[in-house]
Amino acid sequence: MVIQTDQMPDSRQLAIIAEQLGRPPRGIEAMAAVDGKGTPLVLRMAPIVDGKPFPTLYWLCSGRLKVEISRIEASGVIKQLEIRLRQDADFLAAYHASHRDYVEARWRCMNDTQRDEVLRLGYESLLRSRGIGGIGNWDQVRCLHTQYAHHLCGNNVIGQWMDEEYDVAACLP
Repeated sequence: MVIQTDQMPDSRQLAIIAEQLGRPPRGIEAMAAVDGKGTPLVLRMAPIVDGKPFPTLYWLCSGRLKVEISRIEASGVIKQLEIRLRQDADFLAAYHASHRDYVEARWRCMNDTQRDEVLRLGYESLLRSRGIGGIGNWDQVRCLHTQYAHHLCGNNVIGQWMDEEYDVAACLP
């Protein structure tokens, strides 16, 4: 079960996140999705981390999901998806809509102070043009992990396809 949330992690959840990432977390704004036990699945990240733009809004932190999606990636699915994007205009349009949803969510999640900092540092163009996981070319698929993280929190056609084809969500408790 996936529950969308917008809460800061508590101390127990922060410890889980540090274990999932293998390091102390930086740049977390909130948990964006948790499982039925409150275990973090997706983190919502700050637009600027350590003074640099961080265009990955949704960060997949679930170890179980990362392993499952890595297995799928290793099978060559990204190439297959990119071929489909070139051949299926409707799928490409849906994918572009997923990128727009991601960019719009990034801006909706920023508070006024963050927006001012993005503008002051000159990162507005970057953060308005970089899509899912920070990708610049919206006709390519860079990482299924970022696609699936967005799927759990927004509108992502690649994540929907992954659930239809591979039933990724079934690996969650």
